[in-house]
Amino acid sequence: MSKVELLSPAGTLEKLKIAFDYGADAVYGGVSHFSLRIRSGKEFTMEDFALGIKYAHERGKKVYATINGFPFNSQLNLLKKHIVAIGALNPDAIIVATPGVLKLCHELLPDMPLHLSTQANVMNVLDAKVYADMGATRIITAREISLKDLKEIKKELPELELEVFVHGSMCFAYSGRCLISTLQSGRVPNRGSCANDCRFPYEMYAANPETGTLFKLEEEEGVGTYIMNAKDLNLASHMQEILDSGVVDSLKIEGRTKTAYYAATTAKAYRMAIDDYYAGKLDNDKYQYELESLQNRGYTDAYLVSRPFEKNDTQSLDFTMQLGTHQVSGQVNEEGTHFLCKYKTYPGDELEVHMPLDSKIDYVDNDIGTTYERDGRVYLKLKQLKAQNGKIWESVHSGNVNPIELPTKMPKFTFLRIPSHPDMGTYPKN
Repeated sequence: MSKVELLSPAGTLEKLKIAFDYGADAVYGGVSHFSLRIRSGKEFTMEDFALGIKYAHERGKKVYATINGFPFNSQLNLLKKHIVAIGALNPDAIIVATPGVLKLCHELLPDMPLHLSTQANVMNVLDAKVYADMGATRIITAREISLKDLKEIKKELPELELEVFVHGSMCFAYSGRCLISTLQSGRVPNRGSCANDCRFPYEMYAANPETGTLFKLEEEEGVGTYIMNAKDLNLASHMQEILDSGVVDSLKIEGRTKTAYYAATTAKAYRMAIDDYYAGKLDNDKYQYELESLQNRGYTDAYLVSRPFEKNDTQSLDFTMQLGTHQVSGQVNEEGTHFLCKYKTYPGDELEVHMPLDSKIDYVDNDIGTTYERDGRVYLKLKQLKAQNGKIWESVHSGNVNPIELPTKMPKFTFLRIPSHPDMGTYPKN
């Protein structure tokens, strides 16, 4: 059995590179036109996207281009030009969401592999076969689907690739057919500009239509009103069930608008989980240590391995977002010699060195700082904060654009992180 693909989000050229360095086999992304992530796409120009595809192919990696928006009639001529322009960049596949766009891509780019977006909400063999007959080579299945249903699709359509989401933010409507943002702010989710209105707190009122009386329903102290706030998906501890099924071709991580640290950490955690599965040595605590370091809305394993009637933990009702166990203090430059501050750093802080898998650094003790290993993790203590221009700082904070010297060279895109709270030694349970 061939090893499952790890597919990461790429919202920018930098995040594309980071995802690959931290273990992704492929990434997905696109420019803003006809993408479901307009804000992310604006950071990816056609020129940068072309460079990203070249970067990937030089390393034996893949890039899937997103043209998964829902176009209006007035945009169809522009859509045709955009499909041809993206095809000329030679991505490894194009992701689409509607039957019409799928058919159009197949006509304009007959040799291009086409992946059907989760927005199409494929849940069964009948729908999967229709899209396969139309030219889809891969189905990104609905987030509500179960492993049992995936097995049925694969049994009927063994040549059709199946891709499933395993991590990241989840839409309140799961497969994305939501109009809350459209109604409240005019930002259309299915055209890439969702304002995430489901994440907001809401006050509850009751109205009497006969008298016109309106009164507020008072909530209990400490009980939140985030009534539509879906938790984040986290299936890192379910590699055994998912990969034992033998029917999943690609594991997908959500998050094109997330941070560079998110791109790195999710890729690293799931790379470890996949490799450990094939080596027969799964260690779920190891993966969750990494994933709990990220900001999150609470985690759930949702419905891939559990049926909806068995679950009552998919909504985060008390808060919209919580800190992870760690804060990112710095990001190492591509040369590996300096870092830019991302939080606040003082001489003497113990910073954990978060590197791509199988990376090594020298353990040194010099006038800049010391690096060392403890309990299988690598740490750095800076004795002085020496900027590239020679200035010595008493402290550096986020927004300081002076590159700070490292005591030894580190892999590019290494992150320096520190516990969010001084006494935080293990991740909190949600």
